[in-house]
Amino acid sequence: MENLKNLMHWYLVINMSGKIKKEIQEMCKRLRCPGIYQSYERIAKNYNVPEYEKFLFEVLKAEIESREENNRIKRIKKAKFPVIKTFGELEKEELPDDAKNHLEKIKNLEFLKENRNLIMLGNSGTGKTHLAVAAGIEACNNGYTVLFKTAAGLINELKEAKNEKELTKYAKTFKKIDLLILDEMGYISFDLEGAELLFQYISMRYEVKSTIITTNLNFSNWIKIFKDKALTMALLDRITHNAIILDMNGYSYRRKALKQNNKS
Repeated sequence: MENLKNLMHWYLVINMSGKIKKEIQEMCKRLRCPGIYQSYERIAKNYNVPEYEKFLFEVLKAEIESREENNRIKRIKKAKFPVIKTFGELEKEELPDDAKNHLEKIKNLEFLKENRNLIMLGNSGTGKTHLAVAAGIEACNNGYTVLFKTAAGLINELKEAKNEKELTKYAKTFKKIDLLILDEMGYISFDLEGAELLFQYISMRYEVKSTIITTNLNFSNWIKIFKDKALTMALLDRITHNAIILDMNGYSYRRKALKQNNKS
């Protein structure tokens, strides 16, 4: 009986050692440190280091976690969010019904995994930008690259890139962004050049990358900002195909807060 216990003990030790060794190999590959994996056993044995595999495992794990956190912070910084908003800060009961019904899918980033667009239409103050930023933060936390722009801001950047003959360079960077958040579509109308540039750059993401658009205008009124009917229809055809479209019309958070403040 004692021999059986000893055999079981050593069987578990060998199996655990093999598992740790495999995980160390994977972590060394992830950290691009092949030399560590090739030499750690020899070095540890030369210095008679006990439980060296467990020690190295914990050190490599800590390094990976540190890099991941630093990269997460960098992704959030590069996204250029105007403010940091999270799903935890949302008052779910105050959201329009469409947002409530789709909230879990947005939090789980299902639309992003499927390269679908998310379009939120409605009056000001109903949580469109908060939802968009929260989804962007969640995407950054999960390793995706994100860029937040107002529609007017993006068009200005595209015009500047065109004037400096750097549109090709801008396009290469733009294509790599996993999630583009285009805020405030419809608050400012565009000239034909701006509309054409926006059409071109949103179109290059069609069925390849995801875009979140927030707007205060129904689709039937988009011609007011793009001015050209054919261009408007072509853009709508691309961005709405297979998209999640939320009706965000409702009572404004800000108006409600103002009324409460006035009462108090």
